[in-house]
Amino acid sequence: MKRIFLVEDDKKIAKNLVRLLQAEGFTVAHASTQKEAVSMISVNKYDLALVDISLPDGNGFTVCTEIKQILNIPVIFLTASGDESSVVTGLNMGADDYIIKPFRPRELIARVKTALRRSEPFSAAFEICGLYVDTASGIVKKDGKEIALSALEYRLLLVFINNPKNIITRDRLLNELWDASGEFVTDNTLTVYIKRLREKIEDDPAAPQIILTVRGTGYRLGGGYDPK
Repeated sequence: MKRIFLVEDDKKIAKNLVRLLQAEGFTVAHASTQKEAVSMISVNKYDLALVDISLPDGNGFTVCTEIKQILNIPVIFLTASGDESSVVTGLNMGADDYIIKPFRPRELIARVKTALRRSEPFSAAFEICGLYVDTASGIVKKDGKEIALSALEYRLLLVFINNPKNIITRDRLLNELWDASGEFVTDNTLTVYIKRLREKIEDDPAAPQIILTVRGTGYRLGGGYDPK
């Protein structure tokens, strides 16, 4: 079970966030000040931090710096300010993402899960059904011949490779592609990307062996998966 570290001084917001995160299966530890947060960081382990930028005795930038030095986990800033300088400052200090209040619960959970997946270690190279992917170099080969994928096609392929045992729902894939492109991706667009990717990596796109359809749910990686 993933542990989320929440740093938020607004009691009402913090209470609602704790309930939301716990409903998604996370355990949550909460701090309401910079001093309390720094103290908790030094004695506990967490998988991701949600940090409010404005704190009564300091700011979330200091907390982020401490987290990155001690735990090196993903940090998502919560901020009521949408000005560019705050966003840039946070990202330059090592934050992985930011979300502006008031936020939609579904969007927050999607960003948390995306950041957690990106932080998980995985092998640099994979092979399945004659398809070879080297994530360190970004090279993709089919039967020894390099093939060209667009940025979103490559991102889509990585979702399956990084989750070889899981069924990936269409909603999750939509969130992944939206996060990667910075643009809204529709359900129809996802279908097009799946089709294009299969045309490039499958021996027979009409009878796919790498990206399999799970009717009524989504997709999953096929058999023969071999992490190198």
